[in-house]
Amino acid sequence: MKRWLKAIILTYLCLLFFGSFLAVGLLWTGVFEKALPFISQIKIFLYYFFAGAIGGSLRHLYMFCSHYMEGELLDYRKWIMYIFYPIFATGTAVVAVTLIQSGLFLIEFTEYKDTPYAPISIAFFVGFGFNRFVNQLNVISKNLFQANNKKMNSSEINK
Repeated sequence: MKRWLKAIILTYLCLLFFGSFLAVGLLWTGVFEKALPFISQIKIFLYYFFAGAIGGSLRHLYMFCSHYMEGELLDYRKWIMYIFYPIFATGTAVVAVTLIQSGLFLIEFTEYKDTPYAPISIAFFVGFGFNRFVNQLNVISKNLFQANNKKMNSSEINK
């Protein structure tokens, strides 16, 4: 991998990581709401979004630096992972918290002084372990829809 591409990826991941912290701070202090009043309606989802971005960018910063130090940044196809996985992690974190809050996973969050620390923490972990979470979602969806197919097939047989 060329040196300039490594510098761009490292800069991008650092901006995403530190920029997400800055965005959470601006969200927390109400700066976004003053500039854009509609933000108050989606504020909680933005917390999950930025927590996922922090987790995803942290993981990929770690992976990038580890691979760089070990001289393993030779495959040009892998640079795509460093660019897109942190972006995918942001939306996946929001979806994960929404799925949990819907009761689908039989997990319940405990509120602490009207602050969503637990959902934000889950969003961070989903961002950090994006690949693992998506793999688990794949298993769950296969089991969920495969069970429905078996029921449907047996009811069709009985007709």
